[in-house]
Amino acid sequence: MAIEILTKQDLAIFKNELLAEIKQIVTPGKLEKQKWLKSYEVCEALGICYGTLQNLRINGSISYTKLGGLLYYDYEEIQQNMAKLKKQVKKQLD
Repeated sequence: MAIEILTKQDLAIFKNELLAEIKQIVTPGKLEKQKWLKSYEVCEALGICYGTLQNLRINGSISYTKLGGLLYYDYEEIQQNMAKLKKQVKKQLD
């Protein structure tokens, strides 16, 4: 049985590889691959609380699908709504 000695450089390389893998798992682009998002995912993506999301549902600003007690939101529709809001705010500022 051979003994391998780890150096600080080996540990630094391992750390960088591990961080790269973690970033790949956690990247915001991950949401783009999903067609339907759960409530907590929408809240995280938009930076809003659950109550705000509920208000958006109630006033019809955001549509959803209820399936088995869970609410799902269409990712593309959320992106389109955000783009519209961005344009409206830009027009108001001009």
